Order: sequence, then structure tokens, then C-alpha cells
Amino acid sequence: MRLASLWVPVVLYMAAIFYIQSLSSPPSPPGVNDKVEHLVGYGLLGLLAARATAGGLGRRVSLGAALLAVALTSGYGITDEFHQGFVPERTRDVLDWYADTVGGLLGASSVTAWGILVTSRIR
Repeated sequence: MRLASLWVPVVLYMAAIFYIQSLSSPPSPPGVNDKVEHLVGYGLLGLLAARATAGGLGRRVSLGAALLAVALTSGYGITDEFHQGFVPERTRDVLDWYADTVGGLLGASSVTAWGILVTSRIR
């Protein structure tokens, strides 16, 4: 049950990304650059993935767990860009993938920092 509570949010969020990227004209806030959208969207995915690989929030995140979360996020970004190549009016863009990866790194870093702050206060 604990495993599901960690990974189901990751899978559901990935499914939401897949659905949105399946649209020929996905919803977008006015005036927001698509690279920022990728950065923020994949930042949340990186946060969820780091939470899952660490075993929950409020724990110290090992370097391996953080890197795994970034790798999962970046890898999913690659599949997302590949998928977009088959969607009418959408294109693949390596710069979107870079933004996905940086977002994943920022999300995983935030969970790592949170774990350090929380565990250092407990001692």
C-alpha cells in the first residue's frame, strides 16, 4: 500500500502530461513561454518522482534517489517529445526536453533540500 501511495501520483501525473501533449492545441496560460511551461510541469514531475524514490517527503534523499528521479523525469521528457511528433500540429523540440530535464532537476532538488531541512530540525 505504501508503494502505491508513493508511485500512483507519479503515474497519474505522467498520464496527465501524455493526455495534454496528445492535444493538437493544448491549453496554455496567455503570455507564458512554452519552455517555462515545460520547466514548471516537469518540475512537478521531478518533485513527485523524488518523493517516490526517497520513500516520502521529510526524509533525507540520497544522491542515487535524486539522480534516479531526474533520470526518470528526463527519460519521460524524451518519450513526450517523441510522442508529440505523431500529434497533428505538434513538433519535437530538443529545447523542450532540456527544459523538462532542468525542471526535473529543480523538482528533485527541492525535495532533497526539504529532506535536509526537516531532518536537521529533528536532531
